[in-house]
Parts: sequence; structure tokens; C-alpha cells
Amino acid sequence: MARIGSSKKYQVARRLRELGSGLLHNSRDHIVRRQILKELANRVGETVNYVIPEDEGMRYLDRVETDWAFRIQLPIGTNVPFHCTASGKCFLASLPTRQQESLVENLNLKAMTKQTHVSADTLLEELADIRRQKYSLDSEEFLDGMIALAVPVTDANGRFIASIAMHGPTQRLSQDLLVSQVDLIQNAASRLSKVLFSE
Repeated sequence: MARIGSSKKYQVARRLRELGSGLLHNSRDHIVRRQILKELANRVGETVNYVIPEDEGMRYLDRVETDWAFRIQLPIGTNVPFHCTASGKCFLASLPTRQQESLVENLNLKAMTKQTHVSADTLLEELADIRRQKYSLDSEEFLDGMIALAVPVTDANGRFIASIAMHGPTQRLSQDLLVSQVDLIQNAASRLSKVLFSE
């Protein structure tokens, strides 16, 4: 365990989280997760990712690549920002209001593209929409020419643990096409939640 600053609160230390991730990676759950992601990737025809929150942003823990020759590669282990990615905004939207506001106010809202949120107010407005619609979009906010959609994977109590995200180039994908796949992605997230948290 590691102490959070000078407060009396503790969190699981990075080494223990990495050990836990390693155990999960080599377990039956990892195999089933991989199969769910592969099936989803085959159905949507694009790259799908399993992404978890960490101190420095969202980390790609698993992914299944599209068969298209033209694709955007973000390797397993890559960390991406919270404020300008579909998976990051999906995580932020899941937080209780006060915690969400505090985190957003303290994020470095660096402009990655012309579409990136650089204002806490506009980001918070979008997070409210994401909470209602139960999915998030990245409309070329992280990389020019890339769009993405993410949905949450939750535990038995409905708490966010990860997101499943689908992404691809704007030459092949549109927001409408992404949104048309929401049911498939949410179904995969629901199946994964049952695998990870069933008795």
C-alpha cells in the first residue's frame, strides 16, 4: 500500500497493481477476455482495446488489431491522456461529481489537436452527456484523423474498472458508424463484467 500525499488515505502501490495485472494476464480470465475482444473486433471490423486507468492516464492492457492494412497503432502498454481519449473520458464520467470536478480541475488539459478540450468547463459538460448516454467519443481530440468510442466495464457494484474502446481512421469511420456499433460494444463489456465478477 502507498500513502496518498500527507493524507491518511492509502492506495494500492504501483508494484502490487502490476503484479495483479500480471496475474490477471496469465489467468483464465485473460483468455476469456481475449476471446471476447477477438469476437468483437471481428464483428465491428476495427481495432478494439481493453483500457484501464492509472496515475498518468489510461493504459492499453489488451487489444485486438483490425485486419485492415491502414490502421492506427497504439501498442499494449501505451499510456494516453484522460481528457482527450474516449477511454479516458469514459473513466472520468464514471467518477462521483466532486471527485470528477477535482480531477478535471487539476488535469493538464494539453491541446493534442484543434479538437482537444482545453477548458475544464467544456470537458465537464461533455462528461455529463457521457454519463447519460453511457458511451464516450473521441472526435479527433487525441490524434488528427482518428476517432474512437468507449464504453465502461464495471464490477458487480457498477463501479468502473476498465473500458472497451474501438478506434480507427476517419477515412474509414464516421461518428455515426461508431455509434451504430454501441450495442455490440456494450454487450461485450457486459459479458466481460460477468466473466470477471461472477461468483
